[in-house]
Amino acid sequence: MTPEVIDTREVCYRCRRPRSVCWCGALKPMHSPTRVVFVQHPRESRVPISTCRMAHLSLPNSELHVALTGEKLDLPSDAAVLFPSDEAVDVTKLDRPPGTLVVVDGTWSNAKKVVNRSPKLKALPRISLNPDRPGNYRIRKEPKAHCLSTIEAVALVLGHLEGQPLKFQPILSAFDRMVETQIDHIGKGPSRHARFKHRNKNVDQLAPLRAAFERLVVAYGEGNGLPGKSGARVRPELIQLVAERVATGERFETLVAPRRELAPRVTFHLDVTEAELLAGASVEAALASWRAFVGPGAVVGTWGAFTLDLLEVEGYRPETSLNLKHLASQSVYRSTGGMEKFAEELGHVPAFGRGRAGRRIAALGEIVRKLVRQPR
Repeated sequence: MTPEVIDTREVCYRCRRPRSVCWCGALKPMHSPTRVVFVQHPRESRVPISTCRMAHLSLPNSELHVALTGEKLDLPSDAAVLFPSDEAVDVTKLDRPPGTLVVVDGTWSNAKKVVNRSPKLKALPRISLNPDRPGNYRIRKEPKAHCLSTIEAVALVLGHLEGQPLKFQPILSAFDRMVETQIDHIGKGPSRHARFKHRNKNVDQLAPLRAAFERLVVAYGEGNGLPGKSGARVRPELIQLVAERVATGERFETLVAPRRELAPRVTFHLDVTEAELLAGASVEAALASWRAFVGPGAVVGTWGAFTLDLLEVEGYRPETSLNLKHLASQSVYRSTGGMEKFAEELGHVPAFGRGRAGRRIAALGEIVRKLVRQPR
């Protein structure tokens, strides 16, 4: 495998795109007095070139919720939803701008379902947008010529709400970079689907893992995701973190005292007692111990993005990370399923540690060792 292809497998924790097409460097965050609340359909959250996360990262005064409805949102009386309909008011004709703007992200069909399933969203005043030119979303087919990507629509709407239509155009820098990068990659060869279908099975799909093995620290975290007192959905907080330096077998484990009320059945699922969790370390002490364990130059490997998301919530961002689930699926040319199931397929005998996290980190460490030992 060439170094260029290896780079595409290292995923940026922030934009969740391969580092070769990461757009974080082009972000230009801008403050808006309008609080923007994004409600993203779960299917859209899995689309690599979706712009909702990009818009959220560009607006510090915004929230991003992945949900099928908006019932758990904490919305003030002056909220409105950006959603076209017969009763929607054009943004250029509003008497007074809303203090909170809800933006539903998804295909037209899915966005409509999100609104219709939520009495709270259905009851909100609706705002529409009629752009005077097509958008720049040339890498994704829009249902109609005047339809815009989420970030383009938000930039225009916020500009109109503040009486400066072009004010938020700078936040489109990341969007334009993503579009141009994708078009450039498309022009260099067949699509990734075609490459997957016709790939050379003699290529070492595990080259990134072999290269990082001596520096690899596999990590698994557990979270507490009880909604806030207002009922609004919030990102889970880290309450348990386990890790293993696979080259040496050295282990790390910490329980973090919850800062919010524990979610129902969380102790059951984690297989850790409430008393143990409540007696856990402070998040500051836990992260200090974690940083000391990882050390400089380490590569943090996780099964998917959840553990990285938990660490990001608490303020930790690894220098380099590997998505081990993706690498594993690449090596077997199919979906792997859960880490414990895949570890058993590789011959791993379930090992017991403290709670579910202890069992899973044992499985993850064994997956890495088994994959690295496979013939090239």
